[in-house]
Formats: sequence, structure tokens, C-alpha cells
Amino acid sequence: MTAIRGSAAAVTGAASGIGRALALELAARGCDLALADRDETGLQAVAAEIARDHQRKVTTHGVDVGVPEQIAQFAQAAVTAHPALNIVVNNAGVALMGTFGEIDQAEMDWLMNINFWGVVHATRAFLPHLSRQREAHLVNLSSIFGIVAPPGQTAYAAAKFAVRGFSESLRHELQAAASPIRLSVVHPGGVATAIARNSRRGTGMTDNVRRAQAIERFDAVAKTTPQAAALRIIEGIEKNQPRILIGNDARLMDLVQRFRPATYWKVLSRLIEKATKKGK
Repeated sequence: MTAIRGSAAAVTGAASGIGRALALELAARGCDLALADRDETGLQAVAAEIARDHQRKVTTHGVDVGVPEQIAQFAQAAVTAHPALNIVVNNAGVALMGTFGEIDQAEMDWLMNINFWGVVHATRAFLPHLSRQREAHLVNLSSIFGIVAPPGQTAYAAAKFAVRGFSESLRHELQAAASPIRLSVVHPGGVATAIARNSRRGTGMTDNVRRAQAIERFDAVAKTTPQAAALRIIEGIEKNQPRILIGNDARLMDLVQRFRPATYWKVLSRLIEKATKKGK
């Protein structure tokens, strides 16, 4: 992208966390916004803050990205309200706590429908419009758990690895077709949001102590602020970076995985334990 100013962006999961921070930072740079989330009260609060501080055009859309029909309706409404829309950020996501044996298939399907299929359906819905722009940018949120796969994250890692594979393959297709669309896949490390505290618990997970410990561990190591994550994503858009790592922890995990592809978790688990004790 040559400039954010004068663009219009669609952002899912915009009521809180990284999505909210992205909406505010994009608006500060002169970008109009179509914001989507299930939390319509949170959306209205974000829109009011933008109207007060930045006076950009903002539309809000109550959307469950796990429902394809709602995504299609959002895309149509967004491009109707913002004909110049040329940035789409597929940010919405959820978490599910429990080992593979502690989560059932319905719970895994719930997470995949949001974290993976939500990205795919939104990409399909917005792609024709983006293809008609002089330049456009598609941003798909994966995770550091789309690069490394820790125990207790079978559903989440499966979805985030899928987002990564889908996005990288699509990027190569767009490049081969000389498309005006650039595609970035984002891999945040620990970002200080409520995703762990808001995570669902698998039906077979009855250990409340282990759940509390997992949340405590996340809070201890998640040092990147949502604003810092948003700024890094915007930098990646402006520089047309295909791969955006967020946080020193993400960069470290990526590096260890490259050198120890089969045994990286032995190394990383020790480092995470040390960081957790230090963060208490």
C-alpha cells in the first residue's frame, strides 16, 4: 500500500483486543472503517471513540464470522457503504482450552468455523471487490501457534496452521495472476488480550486448577500490547510484508522451530516456564 490515508478497511473482531486497537490506529491515519463483531455494544463504543477523536466514516456490523451467510451480508454492506474499501483484516478469533481427549468434535468444529472457515469465507466474499481496486491488501490473522504447536492446543493450532497454509497458497496464486491484492499473514505471540480468560473449556476438562494455571501462564508471558500489535500490522501493510511476526516471543519461537523442527517444544516449554516464574 502506498498510503493508509484515504483508504477504507473492513476489520472483524473489532470490538476488543487487536481488532479494536487496529480500528483506532487505522482511523488515526485517515482510514474509513467497516467494523464487525458479535459484541455490538463494544462496536458502538469503538465507533464513538473514532467519531470523537478522528471523525472518520465508520459503519458497524453485528457479525458472527462462524456463520457464512452473515459474512456475505457483511461484505455486501461494507462495500456498499465504503465503495473505496481496499483493506480487509480477518482478525476475529476464539480459543478453546483442553487436550484433544478433553474436547469433543462439536467444540472443535465451533472453533474451526470461526478461526479458519471465517477467514476463508470472508476472503471469498471480499476478493471480487478487492480485485477491482487499483491496490488492495488482505490481512489474515494466524498466530505463533500457526508456526509451533504446543500441547493443549490441538484445535487452535490446527486452525491457525490452516490459516497460514491457505494464506500462503492464495498469495502465490494472486502473485501469479498479477493481482493488485497483496496478502499478509500475521503471527502474533503473546498479546495482552482477554482471549485466554474468555476461552471455552472442553467438556472433558474438569480441572479448574489447570485452567487457572494456564490463564496465569498466558498473562505472565503475554507482554505485547494490542496497540503495539496493531502498529506492527499497519507497518506490514504499508511495507507490503507477506509475513508479520509480532513480539520478541514470536520471533524466538519461530527461530527455535527452524533449528529444532522435531524437538522445539522441549526447548520452548523450558523457556516459557522460566518466563512464567519471572513474570509472577
